[in-house]
Formats: sequence, structure tokens, C-alpha cells
Amino acid sequence: MNAPHPAPYREPFFTPDPESAARSRIADFARWVVQHRDAEGIQDPTDYRALHHWSVTDLEEFWAAVWNYFGIDATTPYERVLAEETMPGARWFPGATLNYAHHALRNLQPDAPAITALDETGAGYEITGRELRARVASVAASLRDLGVGQGDRVVGYLPNTPHAIIAFLATASLGAVWSVCGQDYAPKAAADRFAQLEPTVLITADGYLFNGATHDRRAASLELAAALPTLKATVLVDHVGLARPKSGGSGLMVPWEDLATRAEYLTITPVPFDHPLWVVFSSGTTGVPKGIVHGHGGVLLEHLKMLGLQSDLGTGDRLLWYTTTHWMMWNLVVSTLLTGATTCTYDGSPAPQARPDILWELAARHKVTLFGTSPQYLLAMAKLGIEPSVHDLSAIRVIGCTGSALPASAYSWVHDHVGAGIQLASSSGGTDVVSAFAGSATTTPVWAGELSAPSLGVALAAYGETGTPVLDQVGELVVTRPMPSMPLYFWNDPDGSRYRDAYFGAYPGVWRHGDWITLTSHGSVIVHGRSDATLNRNGVRLGSADIHDIVEHLTEITEALVIGAEEPDGGYWMPLFVVLADGVGLDDSLREKIRDAIRAGASPRHVPDEILAVPALPHTKTGKKLEVPVKRLLQGAPAEQVLNPAAVDNPDLIAYFARLGAERNKRSAHDT
Repeated sequence: MNAPHPAPYREPFFTPDPESAARSRIADFARWVVQHRDAEGIQDPTDYRALHHWSVTDLEEFWAAVWNYFGIDATTPYERVLAEETMPGARWFPGATLNYAHHALRNLQPDAPAITALDETGAGYEITGRELRARVASVAASLRDLGVGQGDRVVGYLPNTPHAIIAFLATASLGAVWSVCGQDYAPKAAADRFAQLEPTVLITADGYLFNGATHDRRAASLELAAALPTLKATVLVDHVGLARPKSGGSGLMVPWEDLATRAEYLTITPVPFDHPLWVVFSSGTTGVPKGIVHGHGGVLLEHLKMLGLQSDLGTGDRLLWYTTTHWMMWNLVVSTLLTGATTCTYDGSPAPQARPDILWELAARHKVTLFGTSPQYLLAMAKLGIEPSVHDLSAIRVIGCTGSALPASAYSWVHDHVGAGIQLASSSGGTDVVSAFAGSATTTPVWAGELSAPSLGVALAAYGETGTPVLDQVGELVVTRPMPSMPLYFWNDPDGSRYRDAYFGAYPGVWRHGDWITLTSHGSVIVHGRSDATLNRNGVRLGSADIHDIVEHLTEITEALVIGAEEPDGGYWMPLFVVLADGVGLDDSLREKIRDAIRAGASPRHVPDEILAVPALPHTKTGKKLEVPVKRLLQGAPAEQVLNPAAVDNPDLIAYFARLGAERNKRSAHDT
């Protein structure tokens, strides 16, 4: 696959301040490894490329260094860092016993905020380190009384509030296994996930806030509880102040207050390094959601590396990252506590109609140092004409951004409308590893439209058509050496076949993630979109994200989706679907403007066959465009075989695109 636009070296959009880079945690780590480990080739502690090279060529030394630098407190020591370097099946730190929850609580300042709870009304409250530990101890003791023990499952049907964090840490402290999803999931969609786990306890809220409305989820909570026959108890959280239901579901009905207000001593259960910590689920758009199991030790080390080193978080910092509980970014919101920093939860819309800049207002009020969001949010802010800089955002050092490819235009917008000295750190990873394969660090430059570098400890490569690494060309994103946070296994996959097929079917022993990327000569990473949604026109493969970025920059367009559909007669149809801004109509003039923009910004090959206006585009619950399912619908596949409506943000769009496909196929058959 040839790169749609090569990536020759050019001047970075952002260059780190040398003094700030030298003071960063990652530079301190580099100095530490030179002094304490056998770290060849690192001459300058701010030389990220040298540090990364060492981290992937001497994998055991690197992860041992992370362990020792952050002072991992193991009950029993490890025998070796990496006993078996195989994928899948790598054995990390055998012999070690520890607990994630212990590390999440041990670095918190007793009288400083550990969690700041926020919502779209602007209200909030704080929980100190001492208070958080006390509440976790109380809930852990209560769960133990309800029959939860090591290996049992506790599930949460909860918005992004402190209740979810407290419940998770209490579960982890017992050696039990946690899973959570947001309350915008219908009860059946939540049950499709949780029923697989056969949970002992369900913790659920009365409702959540979104765009000025209170969403009552009491009936939904009872319906979900009734669909989980293994429950011994359902815990009811009074979050939005609705009257508590008197009965329903399975087992006992217990108020949250009865769990969280006991005076208890926190007892932590040591577990093996690879003991299950949580189960996160795939989107479930094309079938039963896959339960991806991660371990205590792997998550602990990976998140300390990502948040403590790559993101430079520590005591005194504050992170506010907009997320829902079913997006992997919630897991990172929790892991902020590992670094001793304060984490902010947020319940509500990221841009409620009444106060579309509320997140910026809250970031200013609470002196947030790392503000996290998605490309869609930044693009929406630009199109709404929001001026974040009217707030005092001087505390923000970094804006993190993930979820999809970030267009180059967003970098200029952040510079001009948020702050010239702020580093815009785009990253790309996945629920599969609950981390990033590539992103930024305090010591990395930033090129607009590019991710600064592969993450430490990630042996990232782009494989070309021959299955070998390529540079400055588009290839498959692969990881050639194991990461500690790769899944332990999939739930209910006893022979491991689903796990192997998901990541190792294309290149045995090498992780294939399903994205097109370019690794550039200057060390950055460009993400072009999902490889399973590849556009293939006349034998030339194109990345869909390259088109989306260009079109969504136009003020007339709020969102775009391009697909390439092979047709029965051997033809190839490449339509572009656009969602228009309010008051805009799609006429020939706008179509030509879109084509001209694509020609100039990408290439003539990227120009679509048709441009069609649609009322909206379907997404997963975490906001990712459903490129492959839309393609299959347009090719005439039955909707029930393509998509699970419960996993789609707007299920009505399934029928809409299926109808478009049927109409086109009917016309094609008539023409034939």
C-alpha cells in the first residue's frame, strides 16, 4: 500500500521547552536508568528516541526499571521479568504477588483531593485521600459480607462518578473481578456483557445527567438485575435523587449508603501478577461482545508508564478526561490515582446546549493540568465558535486526545484558541491493551496531524504487503514484542482460539491491531484509519481517515463517512456520506467544494464516486464510526447479521443505511 501523502521531515508544530523537558518525570526516569540499569545508548535524558529504542530492544531491563523506579510493593518477589516471550502467552513477572488497589491508594495525600466529582451543571465535590481509603474499606467489607471473594465478579451499571471508582477499588482489593458499563446502554445490551461473567453483585445508580435532563434508570436497573440470575445482591446508588425502588431483580436490594459508611480497616488481598483485575468489552456491534481480561500487574505497570512517564502526572496534578465508564479511558481516569495525582469524574454531556464550554470552565476552576478529550469534541468546539481561552487555562500543560485520528487543523485551533504553549498530545491505542501504542511525552516534539512517537515499551512496526516493516509508507499496525497489558485471555474462550484469531491470525506471533499507520523517518506515527475498512480503488489502498479529516474541516460539514464497496459485477463504489451543518443544503457547488478539498488535501484517487447527505452517522457507544457495518449494509447484507442494535448510538440508522443499500442494489440489478 502506497502512502497517500508521504511524510518528509518538516519543522515540528510544537517543540518542548528544554527546561521543562529536563525537569519531567520521563527525563528523571532516563537519568535513573542510566545510573541503575544497563541502559546503553542514552546520552541525553530528553532524547526520547534513544530511550524508546532501549525500551524495546532490552524489554526485560526496561520493565524491571519501571517496576523499581515506581517502587512496586510486591508481597512476594518475582522470579524473572519475562519468563516466556511468546505472543500470545507471554509470562510476565512469575512468582510476584501484589494488588492494584493497594498501589492506587498508597500515594494519595490524606487531606488533599483524590477525586473531584463534577457534572454538567458546574456543581462538584471532593473526596480526599483519607476519605477515599475509608470508603473503599467500607465497601470492600460490605462486598465480603455479601459473599464476594477472590475471583468472583462485581459489575457496575454506573455513570462516571466516584461511586464507580470506589466500587472498583473495593472489588480489586478483594481479588475479585470488576466490569462496568454506562447507563446509556439498554438493559439487554448491559446483560449481553455482564451475564457472561455470572456476577455476584450488581452496583447500579438511579440515573445520570445528560444535556440538561435527568435520565431515570431505575426501571432499567431492575430489568438488568432480573437478567442476571447469579446475583446475590443489587446495590442501589442514589446519584440523582430519585426515590428508591422497593423490590425487583435478583437477591437482596441494598442501599449504597449501607455499604459505604461503615468504619472498617482496609485489608488488601495479594494476588498473582496475572490475576484478573477487570473485564472490558468490545463494542459488540457485530455479535456478542468479547470480554477482554486484563491482570493486576500488567495494568499497574502499563498505566504507571503511560500516566507517570508519558503523561508526566504526579502529586499536585489534576486530570480531567471526558469519558463514559464503558470507554477504556475511564480505566485511565481511575489509574491517575497510581501517580498520586487527583482525578476528576464528570457526569453529563461534554457540550450541553445550555453551557457548551462547561468542560473548559471546570478545567479553569479546578486548575486541571491534563485535559483529555476526543477529536470530535475539538472539531465541534471549533465549529461552535467556542473560545476556551476566555477561561484561565494557564494550569493546562497537555491536552490529550484519542478515539480516532486527529486532523491537522485541530492543532492550529488549540494553539490559537486554547493556549500557544499547550502540548496537543494525540494518541492511539485500544481497549485491547487499555493503553496507547503511540502518543507523546514531555520530551517529544509534535507534528500537526501526527502522533509524536511509539510509546515506551511498545515495539511498534508498520507491515507492508509482504509482511515486513516499511518506513514512510502505509502499513498494518503491528506490535512485534509483548506488552504486559496485552489481554490475559478472552472470557469464555477456553482454548484461546477467539483470542488468537482476533490478533494473531494474520501474522503468527505478531500482534495485528487492525489500523493503517505510517512510521515516519522523523520518528512520528500517522494513523490512517481501520485496515478492515480499507478503501481499495484500482488496486491502490487508501485510508478513510485521510478523507474524513479533510471533509470535516469544512464549516458546512459536521461529520463524514467514506466507504468502499465491492460490487457483484466486479465494480467498486466509493460514496462519501456527509452530515450537514444546520441550515446547509447539499448542492452541486458544495459537492465540488468537497471534491476540490479532497484533491488538494489528499489526491485525485481519494475523490469519492458520490457525495450523499444523510441525517446522521451510526457510532459505537464510545463514538467510533461504524465503517465496516455500514459497508456491509450497503452491499445488501441482512441487518440482523451485521449489527447489534443495542450496541449502536442511534439504532434507527441501521434501517436507514440498509434501505439505501437495498435501493442501490435494486437499481444496479435493473441496470444489469
